[in-house]
Amino acid sequence: MEQNQNLNSSNPSVALIVGVTGMAGFSLAQALNSHHSHTWKIHGVARRPLPTWFPPSLLHNFINFDALNSTDTLAKLSPISHEVTHVFWVAFQLYDTEELNVAKNSAMLRNVLDVLTKASPSHLRHVTLQTGTKHYMGPIFDPSLAGKLVHHEPPFMEDSSCLPYPNFYYALEDLGASYSPALTFSVHRSSIIVGASSRSVYNALLSLAVYAAICKHQKLPFHYPGTRYTWEHFCDMTDASVLAQQQIWAALSDKAKNQAFNCTNGDVFTWKSLWKVLCEVFEVQFVEFDDEIAKGFDLVEMMKEKGGVWDEIVEKHGLFKTKLEEITCFDALKIVMNFDFQHVCSMNKSREFGFHGFADTFKSIRMWVERLRDMKIIP
Repeated sequence: MEQNQNLNSSNPSVALIVGVTGMAGFSLAQALNSHHSHTWKIHGVARRPLPTWFPPSLLHNFINFDALNSTDTLAKLSPISHEVTHVFWVAFQLYDTEELNVAKNSAMLRNVLDVLTKASPSHLRHVTLQTGTKHYMGPIFDPSLAGKLVHHEPPFMEDSSCLPYPNFYYALEDLGASYSPALTFSVHRSSIIVGASSRSVYNALLSLAVYAAICKHQKLPFHYPGTRYTWEHFCDMTDASVLAQQQIWAALSDKAKNQAFNCTNGDVFTWKSLWKVLCEVFEVQFVEFDDEIAKGFDLVEMMKEKGGVWDEIVEKHGLFKTKLEEITCFDALKIVMNFDFQHVCSMNKSREFGFHGFADTFKSIRMWVERLRDMKIIP
């Protein structure tokens, strides 16, 4: 892996991870700590206090504030604003419409960058922006646009034009680029992220783990909640560790500056094949897809009544206290599992620029399930 800024421990790069308690942020903190040829001082930011499963030793400093509040952002970031060299932006807040997502998420990023760039002196050099494949599909989670979106044809490629819909990913890219040439930036378009956290809005693996735990607890069949098309066709995922590796590589590689990169594991799977792996790791019986059952099965509706069941499971197994509605994303999962196209990205550009990180998705799933168990988030 290309590196070109080997600094000794007396002159480290200083990272600010905004969104440090999410899947991507947690993996970034771990990856920066264990980086083989570069010394990092790490500040972590989140809206809420650190959860008990997050090792405080991963961070030099944890800062608790809401980046939407410009006054609070200034007050909390000012003491370290002169030393931060790299921002890793892996945070977002979600609202009912994409127009609101654009306004709020842009304001958060602007508030943080304004404090850091106006420091005297400012040492900020690079901004890492995490976005995703919504870049190629449009705002798929905005209910007002349901059925109206036209997506790019897969495999998704980085040189695809912006779609004619509001998209906070586009807004973040434009905002990052607006600080050039004073700052460089890189954009990382992940697929479905697989990692460990109780604080990520879109955590497909944790949602499926909760679903499986409830099925096992109540002796219910673990039905696939999508369509035959997605059951049989290809999809891809992004291991949070691979995403962290790519983000650090781009932050340190001159060649990767001011570029956007897809980030997936580098392989593909069918949901049928993945479902067999999930059944094995969650110890539930595999159920073949049935068109008749699928017509009448709605996981979102089913889970609306299962909050109390999850509370029982948390109590029974002595788990980290969570509420079902706070750690799952069944609405988003339903949309993904009802796609009428193959959700697949090209990794060619990333490889051509020098990043060769990858993961075996099935091994990744098994590893992260064990991590979630070790962290006492799932049984």
